[in-house]
Amino acid sequence: MQVQLKKIQGEWDAGFVLDQHSTGGRPDGFYANGHQKFDMDYTEMGAAVNQLKYHGDFSQVPDLAKAVYAHILPLLPAIARVVPMASSTPRTRQPVNAVAAYIAAMLRVPVEKGFLIKAAGSKSLKDLPTRAEKDAALRGKLSLARDLDGDGNQNILLVDDLFETGASLDAACRVLRNCEKISHIYVAALTWRRPR
Repeated sequence: MQVQLKKIQGEWDAGFVLDQHSTGGRPDGFYANGHQKFDMDYTEMGAAVNQLKYHGDFSQVPDLAKAVYAHILPLLPAIARVVPMASSTPRTRQPVNAVAAYIAAMLRVPVEKGFLIKAAGSKSLKDLPTRAEKDAALRGKLSLARDLDGDGNQNILLVDDLFETGASLDAACRVLRNCEKISHIYVAALTWRRPR
């Protein structure tokens, strides 16, 4: 898959995102909730993420995971565990968990599904226009479900699908830093979009 790697800054030790999510779009009616619909022009990576996240197309998982493995992991030190970002939308099968598990299998390390959790009933961040509102909505909503097995000084890879303001990843890193067995936190995001 074609990528345009971008370094991202936040409360992690190093982080990268594979490509922009979309390059533009045209208004295309309205959803039932009154929000504007858009006919988007996706990048190749953005189209794959869209198909996986919103259309349940899990055949996209191997290509997305292999792109992280080929383009982001060579820029990072050895990873001991892969942690998927906590989901805000309940699903039978979580897209980010699937990508994280595939990456972990390629690295031959554990994937920590359910390690980072988001409180039930948390407000959706996509409808909040400012970083301050997103930070406020996330306050106290993320937690760790358990401790990690093994000894300390473990580097983890935190995987997310879409990077916008970094509010969710920053909040996750603040919580993950409470785990004494974690040494460094590295972030791999699949796509990014400019904050609205």
